[in-house]
Amino acid sequence: MNLPERYVITIGRTFGSGGRAVGRLVADALGIGFYDKKLLVKAAEKSGLNHQFVCENDERMPRMLGGIIPFSIGSYPSGWFGAAPSSGPDSIYKAQCDFIHELAASEPCVIVGRSADYILRDLPNVVNIFVHAPLDACAERVIRRGEASDIDEARAMANSFNKMRAEFYNFYTDKRWGAACSYDLCLDSSQMPLDTMAEFIIHYVRLRLASSSR
Repeated sequence: MNLPERYVITIGRTFGSGGRAVGRLVADALGIGFYDKKLLVKAAEKSGLNHQFVCENDERMPRMLGGIIPFSIGSYPSGWFGAAPSSGPDSIYKAQCDFIHELAASEPCVIVGRSADYILRDLPNVVNIFVHAPLDACAERVIRRGEASDIDEARAMANSFNKMRAEFYNFYTDKRWGAACSYDLCLDSSQMPLDTMAEFIIHYVRLRLASSSR
């Protein structure tokens, strides 16, 4: 089954689930672009934002509001986040949104995180995947990656990053991070090898986009 000229696979993931690695495997197998941290660099370059500031605020909810009022409600007044629009967290999100739309219009690609599924919600040929795994399975992967020295540290790290990602996603969208209804396909990475999961995702994408083009 042939894929369309332009399509996007978005991948949300719990920390330590291997979602980023799966995304890379999918992109490499299909011969298409892969964007995660690279997306931040490109967005910062195009918008003239400080690269370090962008990376430090990656997938983080603006702290001034404490998550009470979601960004997705619509417009907001200048300086809403306690900083000039050109320098606050909202400017980072806008830069990412703009660049993600540019990517979707120019090339097939895999985008990891950054609420890309929501940003591209009105476009055709977008398939949204969420990769998760039980906490201990994620913690063990974190230890294997050398990011934690023991299971307790790895669990704490996973919980912290998951909380941060959930706050970011829930703040900027009208959906819930990790909820099955927010995605097209949710997969437990502890149930199969990552390369097998990548093959499964590619097969699903081909079936899904073939069905949507009829």
